[in-house]
Amino acid sequence: MRVSTPLLAGAGLLVLLSACSRTEDKAGSVDLATHPLSAEWTGPYGGVPPFDRVQVADFEPVLTAAMDAQLAEIDAIAADPAPATFENTIAAMERSGQALERASTVYGIWSSSMNSPEFQQVEQVMAPRFAEFGDKINQNAALFARIEAVYKGNDYAALTPEQQRLTWDTWNGFVRAGARLGDTEKARMSQINQRLATLFTTFSNNVLADEEGYVTYLSVDQLEGLPQSLIAAAGAAANDRGHEGEYAVTNTRSSMEPFLTYSAERDLREKVWHNYYNRGDNGGERDNNDIIAEILKLRAERAKLLGYATHAHWRLEVAMAKTPDNAMALMESVWPAAIARVKKEVADMQAIVDKAEGRFSIEPWDYRFYAEKVREARYDLDATEVKKYMQLEKMREAMFWVAGELFGFKFAPVDNVPVFHPDVRVWEVTNAVSGKHVGLWYFDPYARAGKRSGAWMNAYRDQQRMNGEVTTIVSNNANFVKGVAGEPVLISWDDATTLFHEFGHALHGLSSSVTYPSLSGTSVARDYVEFPSQLMEHWISTPEVLRRYALHVRTGKPIPEALVKKLKAAGTFNQGFATTEYLSAALIDMKLHLAGDVDIDPDAFEREALQEMRMPKEIVMRHRTPQFGHVFSGDGYSAGYYSYLWADTLTADAAEAFEEAPGGYYDKDVAARLKKFIFTVGNTIDPAEAFREFRGRDVDTAALMRKRGFPVPAKKAK
Repeated sequence: MRVSTPLLAGAGLLVLLSACSRTEDKAGSVDLATHPLSAEWTGPYGGVPPFDRVQVADFEPVLTAAMDAQLAEIDAIAADPAPATFENTIAAMERSGQALERASTVYGIWSSSMNSPEFQQVEQVMAPRFAEFGDKINQNAALFARIEAVYKGNDYAALTPEQQRLTWDTWNGFVRAGARLGDTEKARMSQINQRLATLFTTFSNNVLADEEGYVTYLSVDQLEGLPQSLIAAAGAAANDRGHEGEYAVTNTRSSMEPFLTYSAERDLREKVWHNYYNRGDNGGERDNNDIIAEILKLRAERAKLLGYATHAHWRLEVAMAKTPDNAMALMESVWPAAIARVKKEVADMQAIVDKAEGRFSIEPWDYRFYAEKVREARYDLDATEVKKYMQLEKMREAMFWVAGELFGFKFAPVDNVPVFHPDVRVWEVTNAVSGKHVGLWYFDPYARAGKRSGAWMNAYRDQQRMNGEVTTIVSNNANFVKGVAGEPVLISWDDATTLFHEFGHALHGLSSSVTYPSLSGTSVARDYVEFPSQLMEHWISTPEVLRRYALHVRTGKPIPEALVKKLKAAGTFNQGFATTEYLSAALIDMKLHLAGDVDIDPDAFEREALQEMRMPKEIVMRHRTPQFGHVFSGDGYSAGYYSYLWADTLTADAAEAFEEAPGGYYDKDVAARLKKFIFTVGNTIDPAEAFREFRGRDVDTAALMRKRGFPVPAKKAK
């Protein structure tokens, strides 16, 4: 059963959550077979989304009619008089709701990328309806009885391994959603889910409003230290907002980070820092603290209804970590080394300040600026010089080349499909040897009003072959600041790394080779899904990529070997900052959801918990609680932000498999194993088993510490 609507803002993979609802009006006149939002996609490549025919006013009636249609399909499956079988129950559910799948896919794209005030009104109406609909399916007693009959029946052993996996996954999903609860508990569960859906939407829109509502405008005499590429982009951003002759620092990470790294104006750095890290925490009607407190209480209540100690225990049951204790153990094993490294980093930065008689202590808005000074002094490495070789379009070409080398993919631009914004471009992906069509890749790289911040991937259509081959359509989305027309957009080394990361998610979707859509591509455990994407980050620094694609913006010459050596020498530089800002957010996420059914003041909880953890005062969480979209724009990463670290243990060990191979990062045998056991299988097998098949053993967690340049703890004697 593929019923999806995006409810998560903020990160990496765009999470698609089962949900939907029906109303008693507005839907009767909709013809789902012909309406652009719900009709079968037509055109080339197995059909494409009709983005050129979308009207915001159509979403509510079409989604409502599509929900009604799927409920009718589900009722028919539940009422089937024939004994329950895999085909008439599990497979039938997989085939249901296709009109809703298509409509909610477009709806999700508008939510994340085209979010206007008009659309936000629709979201507020639809959010609780989506949740109600999901509960109507999950709480259908007759349907669950048939699912359980297949799972526990005599014919289960005769199913294929993939069919067994899908049957178990379906049964387990219903149990975890409350299928075994009594009527009173089911009713309360539905109330909770509907209220949460509304709160998630409000949270996201509040953050988006603060991102769009706080812009710092600079005059020409306030640009000291900024590289020319950043000045040009800031000028273009100001012009777009009607501030000609000024320069705009917008309230997104892609604008904030480079400004804090290079601006010599300390008071302006502080202002930009406060604007960004206070999103959702500015008081008034857009403040998220009360929303977070209510979300936490409702999650705790829901977990108790389902028989779990806390929301964290419920969430992690189906993750690789299995329990919060296991996740906390990993995080707490890394935390001491991270904050110890921060202490050293701050001392190095403070020495520069003192030498210049700055007479101030390093503050969070100083960290990036003075870290860059230390990097320049220690490694003779100027990040602005590196940036001249990081052209966005060249990095895109580099990703395509790597995909060809590792996975045999070929990318060719197409202009015969509609897009939802002029900035979006599309490529067809084919098998480089056979020429067979693999899928489509959409690229939406630039920031704009109505688009949530960050970078992410999502799937417009999942690969499957239930009734013939259906190819996938995936997208990568970013928020780079668009520069002057006709000039190449330059990005930082970190931004280029993020680009490769998100492309890893896309390759995970494009490589998928499974039968059933619910098990396709990135539909895997939350703390496993980041593994393939994090692994792809390693290819950006390979000599093969740098020689071909890290080309100077003016001369076209490849990045000098001397500069590459400096980059490698500085490879673990500032890992204290990077690890601590991430890990503090992951720990707070877990602690919030382990607190249980207590009243929580989010700001106070964050402040006191960080103090207990001995959080360095010079750093703040990567995502402060009032803007933590991973966790409070949906359930997707709630009690799950640790997933990036968990996945990075797999990533570090997998990278060493390539480093140990004769062909290095382009070793054909290791690449073949990676594709076969990691990228193609989706959720058809247990992720721990998939990793063992690839690596030949369980993960070596010490690889993570080696990757980050931290001391490897001695093994305890048995």
